[in-house]
Amino acid sequence: SPVKINQISLDESGEHMGVCSEDGKVQVFGLYSAEEFHETFDCPIKIVAVHPHFVRSHFKQFVTGGKKLLLYERGWMNRWKPSVLHEGEGNIRNVKWRGHLVAWANNMGVKILDVISKQRITNVPRDDISLRPDMYPCSLCWKDNLTLIIGWGNSVKICSVKERHASEMRDLPNRYVEIVFQFDTEFYISGLAPLCDQLVILSYVKEISEKTEMECCARPRLDIVQPLPESCEEISSDALTVRGFQENECRDYHLEYSEGESLFYIISPRDVVVAKERDQDDHIDWLLEKKKYEEALMAAEISQKTIKKHKILDIGLAYINHLVEKGEYDLAARKCQKILGRNTELWEFEVYKFKEIGQLKAISRYLPRRDPVLKPLIYEMVLHEFLESDYEGFATMIKEWPGDLYNSTIIVQAVVDHLKKDPQNRTLLQTLAELYTYDQRYGRALEIYLTLRHKDVFQLIHKHNLFSSIRDKIVLLMDFDSEKAVDMLLDNEDKISIDRVVQELENRPELQHVYLHKLFKRDHHKGQRYHEKQISLYAEYDRPNLLPFLRDSTHCPLEKALEICQQRNFVEETVYLLSRMGNSRSALKMIMEELQDVDKAIEFAKEQDDGELWEDLILYSIDKPPFITGLLNNIGTHVDPILLIHRIKEGMEIPNLRDSLVKILQDYNLQILLREGCKKILVADSLSLLKKMHRTQMKGVLVDEENICESCLSPILPPDASKSFNVVVFHCRHMFHKECLPVSNTVSPVQFCNICSAKHRGPGSAILEMKK
Repeated sequence: SPVKINQISLDESGEHMGVCSEDGKVQVFGLYSAEEFHETFDCPIKIVAVHPHFVRSHFKQFVTGGKKLLLYERGWMNRWKPSVLHEGEGNIRNVKWRGHLVAWANNMGVKILDVISKQRITNVPRDDISLRPDMYPCSLCWKDNLTLIIGWGNSVKICSVKERHASEMRDLPNRYVEIVFQFDTEFYISGLAPLCDQLVILSYVKEISEKTEMECCARPRLDIVQPLPESCEEISSDALTVRGFQENECRDYHLEYSEGESLFYIISPRDVVVAKERDQDDHIDWLLEKKKYEEALMAAEISQKTIKKHKILDIGLAYINHLVEKGEYDLAARKCQKILGRNTELWEFEVYKFKEIGQLKAISRYLPRRDPVLKPLIYEMVLHEFLESDYEGFATMIKEWPGDLYNSTIIVQAVVDHLKKDPQNRTLLQTLAELYTYDQRYGRALEIYLTLRHKDVFQLIHKHNLFSSIRDKIVLLMDFDSEKAVDMLLDNEDKISIDRVVQELENRPELQHVYLHKLFKRDHHKGQRYHEKQISLYAEYDRPNLLPFLRDSTHCPLEKALEICQQRNFVEETVYLLSRMGNSRSALKMIMEELQDVDKAIEFAKEQDDGELWEDLILYSIDKPPFITGLLNNIGTHVDPILLIHRIKEGMEIPNLRDSLVKILQDYNLQILLREGCKKILVADSLSLLKKMHRTQMKGVLVDEENICESCLSPILPPDASKSFNVVVFHCRHMFHKECLPVSNTVSPVQFCNICSAKHRGPGSAILEMKK
């Protein structure tokens, strides 16, 4: 065009374009077809808009704007027919066409027309009439087919086109417009565009210069706002640097957007700026630029299916390098677990990197131990690092790492070399024992554990069945923990015999006693051959358990036991042995003379329940008043107290005699009461049983065809019931024909059941004699 182009308009398909210019020419043509329309007006045409669906044959329409708003439609014979949609309110400043609705702005306000019905739906007046419409033009954009956004001056309105109810129509259009959002901005609006539920606003800004203190043009701003019913919330704001912004006016800026590509075009006299909605790749770029690596890694993991530019692994490696540079070695090593995953090459690369900076210890805790497994050299390198500087850390690594991660022979040799310098180091010795265990050299491990008296020695023996290795180390085990050692030896008698254990402990009788005592507690008969030996062991090391042993053992020689107890003057044990050997009188005498305990003597006499012992006890106590008191208090239920009382000498003072006599009388009364009570119970039970027997014997007995005579074995009832018959039934339920019973030889009329009498059961007398 030789003159200035005022506007171009594309349909939604992008196949047709309308162009208007300053010389009054309007052209509509197909970009990919030969169709074309030309029209020339006598004035400059500022506005043109083609139908959004111009590609369709029945939508061949476009509008132009100047002083009038003209609608051109292609009709019959492919002729274009113009019709005036609006005029008389000044120049048409802006036109936007969406679907079947056309919105335009003139000096007075914004109108919306339904192209199908040719009805104007609404008129939205201009708010601030003080602003020149040519300097501060109206911005229009359709968010969708029914939502129009109007920006004029510093005011924004969002209008919704709605269907009118049939009852309200009358002469009104079938649609109406409702303003759903309305708010004012701080700056003048140069352009509008929708962004999901938000708005993109291109603003013209004026500010006061610091130097001249005069108002001047500032850089335009592109703001994203969230509309609210009567206000808005600013989401983001960017100032744009375009050439010559100091001389530009509000009308010099325009904002257009490509709905399908989500691109926004900011147009100024000298520059066109393309803006696009930021994606996750842009966000990650910004985070990396700000060195917010952890946030970038998190964002990449969340959006790993949508990001195209970045890789999670690359971001993670950059993050690890950043942490290492900052000196946060532990955090960097910890992140290796998550970032490196199963990539063995990257793991080994990072380990060597940490080795170069002397931080192998930092990464050691996070090295993979299963799926994947690194080369043994990596783990050996870390273990050597600890062995040189940190024995405790080395021991921890050996405990935590499986033994198949490294060559144990190499590590064992390294530990042995260090033990040459410090042979008593418990940490190294214990670690060496664990290494021997991994290497299945259990004998050596056991020697070290026993030397160290380590608590895991018993667990090691059980776990690896090392009983053959401890046959000559029983004393060491007993010295370490006799309780656990004895339990283990007794639980595994089939592997280490009782005889072998006793033999090994021959020189340590105190330990031998512990073992045999526990054995006796478990089974009184297993160690019977050692019961004679145990008498001396109990007497020497465990006197309290000697008497229970003598009572429970059936295999110890009583003579030997008595000899030992008499030698050691063990009175209680001697008394028990004498009584067990049948010498009760000597035992009682020892109690009275040695122990001088009348209660014990009485208890002993009660246990033996021998009249001669009571006589000896009375004779021994008769001249000892305290003993007499004890006897009076205790023998009332076993011996007649009169026998003792008659023998008390006249004038002898007996302590608490009155109380003793009262107790004797009370005991006697109690015995009388008990006897009477027992007699009453016996009589009542006898009477009850007699009544029960009487009721039982009075009951009838069922006799039917199934019953047989116990003598002739024929049915008890005759086949012909009309004939007379006699049947005898006993309480034992045996039945006989009367003629089958033998004749009694006795004078007594009572008959007895022959069967029960023969079996020596109680004789049953006849309870019923049936005659017919």
